[in-house]
Amino acid sequence: MLLGLAMAAGPFHAAQAADLEVTHWWTAGAEAAAIRVIAEAFEKTGHNWIDGAIAGAGGVARPLISSRITGGDPMGATQFTHSNAMNELIEAGYIRDVTALADAGGWREVIFPPSLLDSCTSESKLYCVPSNIHSQQWLWLNTSVFLDNGLAVPTNWPEFVAAAPKLRELGIVPLAQGRQAWQQQVTFNVLMVGLGGPETYLRVYRDHDAEFAAGPEVAEVFAAAVHARDMMVGSNVQEWNLAARMVTDGAAAGQIMGDWVQGEFEQAGKVIGTDIACLPGLGVHEYITATGDAFFFPVSSDAGTVEAQDALANVLLSPEVQVEFNRAKGALPVRSDVDISGVSPCMKRGLEILSSGNVIESVNTLVSPDTLGRVTDLVVEFFSDTSFTPEEAQEEFAKIIATAD
Repeated sequence: MLLGLAMAAGPFHAAQAADLEVTHWWTAGAEAAAIRVIAEAFEKTGHNWIDGAIAGAGGVARPLISSRITGGDPMGATQFTHSNAMNELIEAGYIRDVTALADAGGWREVIFPPSLLDSCTSESKLYCVPSNIHSQQWLWLNTSVFLDNGLAVPTNWPEFVAAAPKLRELGIVPLAQGRQAWQQQVTFNVLMVGLGGPETYLRVYRDHDAEFAAGPEVAEVFAAAVHARDMMVGSNVQEWNLAARMVTDGAAAGQIMGDWVQGEFEQAGKVIGTDIACLPGLGVHEYITATGDAFFFPVSSDAGTVEAQDALANVLLSPEVQVEFNRAKGALPVRSDVDISGVSPCMKRGLEILSSGNVIESVNTLVSPDTLGRVTDLVVEFFSDTSFTPEEAQEEFAKIIATAD
């Protein structure tokens, strides 16, 4: 990614103020601070931001957003992830084509990596405005939990697992884990990439190789999931940010979560890279996804709404908003020409991995929502039921992959 001076963004003045309802699931502390950056910049254009926050993160918000759009009650704009679920809405004609805005703003010249635009391009037309780059494949550790108890801070997953019995003796939960389904799915697939490596992950989710999914490489992933399941005992919280609080408070030693959790750690006064260590790819296979979030605009026949959508698109990609928003969010900006010198060491490490090409495609774009839902259901059952053996779970997993779409 090339870094340089931010390109100047000219002011935008609305011909006529319009209300724009914007739905999103950014409700945790750092997320709420980040969305305020966008909202305040948008209102300076003369339009009115109507906040449509949906509590419960993406697993709850995605179906609600989709049902509103398909049910004839669309919002003016919505945050969403790059996924097949949104592609279905695009193909059905519900989402506005923003190619003209992209051409006028030179988005293709400044957005990096190009895959951010590729994932919401259909028949050579663009249907989204990327806002940030996120990756999921991280293990976060409270260093003082280890050092204050005479333990070395782990540098990889096997070392973390080896430290778990001593942490238990100290009354510390080794691995904080929210009980929401999407978090458990993330944990499982981080194990798939971090321990199985990109080849294992892609043969399963991209190639839908059911025989491979039933084989020894994936068996090792399920064996690791047993360790994770045992290490999660005592993590009786629901939200990911509450799991993060367990880590910052020292009640838990670590957490598998996307890089957005950095914002929560920083709000708690922790210094990323010192108080909180980060292990991309679990310290084994340092591969990350480079997807993140984007904003989509449902089709509207109202000229005022369309003008407000245009204004929001320009705000989202303005250099100033990109820097301020992503620092608050714990994410990387999507523009390659802005100064990110103030980001944390872990964000810089993510950028190095991104620049090296060690990037994998998100499971959300490799399989259909139905397939991902079935995998998620299986993972939730496995993590909640200690009598569910890894052999039984892998057999069910291979059946899902055999019929994946």
